[in-house]
Amino acid sequence: MGVKPCEGLATLTARAVPMDVIEGQREKWLDEWRARAAKGWRIEMVFTTEAGARRFEEVHDRIAGMTIRLGALSGGFELPGAKWMVVAEADFYGTRKALPIRRKTAATGPRDLTGERLTDWTDLRPGELVVHIDHGIGKYLGLYEIVVKGQLQEVLAVEYAQGARLYVPTSQTHLLSRYIGVGRTKPVLHALGGKRWIKEKVAAERAASDLAAQMLETQARRAALDGHAYAEDTPWQHDFEQAFPYVETDDQVQAIRDVKRDMESVRPMDRLICGDVGYGKTEVAMRAAFKTVMGGKQVALLVPTTVLAQQHYETFLDRMGRFPVEVEVLSRFRSRAQQATVLADTARHKVDVLIGTHRLLQKDIQFADLGLVIIDEEQRFGVAAKEHLKQMRELVDVLTLSATPIPRTLYLSLTGARDMSVIQTPPRERLAIETYVAQDSDELVRDAVLREVNRGGQVFILHNRVQTIETMRARLERLLPGIRIGVGHGQMGERALAGVMRRFVRGDYDVLLCTTIIESGMDIPNVNTILIDRADRFGMADLYQLRGRVGRSTNQAYAYLLLPRHGHLFSTARERIHAIKRHTSLGAGFKLALRDLEIRGAGNVLGSAQSGHIAAVGFDLYCQLLNRTIAHLKGEPQRPIIDVAVQFDFLNLTPDPQHEDRAAVIPRGYVEDESQRIGLYRKVAGLSFEHEVDALAAEFRDRFGPLPAAVKRLLVVARLRLLAAALALKSVATDGDRLQLGKGRDEFLMVKGRHIRLHQHGADERLAEIGKRLRHLVQSRDHKE
Repeated sequence: MGVKPCEGLATLTARAVPMDVIEGQREKWLDEWRARAAKGWRIEMVFTTEAGARRFEEVHDRIAGMTIRLGALSGGFELPGAKWMVVAEADFYGTRKALPIRRKTAATGPRDLTGERLTDWTDLRPGELVVHIDHGIGKYLGLYEIVVKGQLQEVLAVEYAQGARLYVPTSQTHLLSRYIGVGRTKPVLHALGGKRWIKEKVAAERAASDLAAQMLETQARRAALDGHAYAEDTPWQHDFEQAFPYVETDDQVQAIRDVKRDMESVRPMDRLICGDVGYGKTEVAMRAAFKTVMGGKQVALLVPTTVLAQQHYETFLDRMGRFPVEVEVLSRFRSRAQQATVLADTARHKVDVLIGTHRLLQKDIQFADLGLVIIDEEQRFGVAAKEHLKQMRELVDVLTLSATPIPRTLYLSLTGARDMSVIQTPPRERLAIETYVAQDSDELVRDAVLREVNRGGQVFILHNRVQTIETMRARLERLLPGIRIGVGHGQMGERALAGVMRRFVRGDYDVLLCTTIIESGMDIPNVNTILIDRADRFGMADLYQLRGRVGRSTNQAYAYLLLPRHGHLFSTARERIHAIKRHTSLGAGFKLALRDLEIRGAGNVLGSAQSGHIAAVGFDLYCQLLNRTIAHLKGEPQRPIIDVAVQFDFLNLTPDPQHEDRAAVIPRGYVEDESQRIGLYRKVAGLSFEHEVDALAAEFRDRFGPLPAAVKRLLVVARLRLLAAALALKSVATDGDRLQLGKGRDEFLMVKGRHIRLHQHGADERLAEIGKRLRHLVQSRDHKE
């Protein structure tokens, strides 16, 4: 009984056969499968995702007797003797996705692959200024162990004016945030118990309320405009998406849903897609562009560099070539005659997708029916370009892509004043880039290049001075005899530069010595080492983008930030380099965008009228106030702040507990890094809902391994705080066998005029008993209501 492979469409799609031919072949297969099913054949179809299976059933009539399954199958087969046929999704749609690969990792592996979630950017380091929501600006001193009410426990020490110290329990770390001011002037520390902080916070709250009203007025004006509502996805949209050769990450899927929901609404879209370099933002944009063209409208894709425009052009052509979609590019790689033809075709709607640099913003560009503008790396465009784009936003759908968003863009999105989708899940098998900061030396350059070339890879060497780039080439040729070196920079002729780039992509050069023409979007998976000469001369976003040019395959990538031998750096340059070195994990773009903001100062991010209030309370707290005000004005439920003090005398709160059976902490042996432990304590303290406790427990397991008993107890205490907050309690404490439920100063919640008596003695048993008592009180209150 021989096994035959299932005939598939891969050969047709590989030859770029038009879609109408492919659809005709599919219909023939469906007829053949119906005939087989009528003769008693068992036919099964295996889809990679539920969405794929659902769309198949929506578009095609269900075949009687066919079974649809979910799974990972690279190709189908049939057993004629058994009358059994299995069809893979790839056979029917003609594309083969890269199937998920499970890699065995060392104990620390999952931590590196998980990446950094958005909430992690607030990690605190000793010596940095912080803001306590009740006490104002102080200087963070570090994590200390002190005795509180007879118990040794970890606290965060903050110094205020005149040397006064505030010790913040780890359960209240969510009340602290890092201070980011305006410019580089340092604020005066507040006095504990002083009135200045209260006045400044009240003034900031009023200013935030005014700004929130302005923001929402702008948003409402935009929402009132009549945009174009696109229809639901066409069958060709599904075919186009199936051609994506990888399995989408969860964040990618959500971002695509967000974009389509916006496009199918009458309100014009203005969405920011934030995601690390290489995380799949372009695929989201490509699907939006295809949907636009299927809706009969045109797309403009605006990119910061000519080289990136050419790369996007080739990518779009490759993906859309089988469909009746006309893609063109306007760049200096095209002659004047070619550009004139493209302009005329665009005005006559013969061009569906037009890709270009700032050239797309000039007055001679006329679209017949523009529906979508995609902006790649908005922070790379100047003020005039942004003003032009601002006018566009009122007329068409706008989709902005960014890895290190400009602070204003990021915060307008975080405060809810602008729509944002975040892609934080790294592609499967992606490894964090190893980053080294070192003084420039012949030995380091030689070793770094040879190590990459000897493993079959290629190297970027970035030297951003055209005047001396030939001198650098001579140095490299002396150091690396036999290594093929290409040179590319923006002052070369169009054809010469395009030729160099093509030869490098083809593998004719081992090393590309270049300027920042590679900064945005260049995607060459075989390049996994980059050396950046005079890294101190670059801004943080630039360094981050440049580092992101490598590490786009499954190989370990390396970035070398080379500094001058004299070693003298300006303090801001030193801080930028340190931040890039510190934030090397997957998904660190958000941290760097905010660290960059901190180094430069918040400045005029939210307008000059707000800068005084930002300086007074700090940018982070100001935006928290703004966020809550916007939610209030929109009538949306506000996230509750759980402010319940917990003091259980039967628990051990030190990070190196001698009595493991009573500990409720994050042990040093479980999470060694102090800043990581503080960040995790902040997450525990900031929990507002039961489901968030479960999610945090899953994150602990994913990043650090199975939960120790001490961490399990810490999360149980977090659940008890939520129950206490539901009862409007201010504190929960134990004094021997008495459970004290504080409602305010010297006021307690009593049961029959007495404190509740506890009968259990073990730590876990006593926590369970407290939980049972609190739940009973909540139920009794609900029953009365």
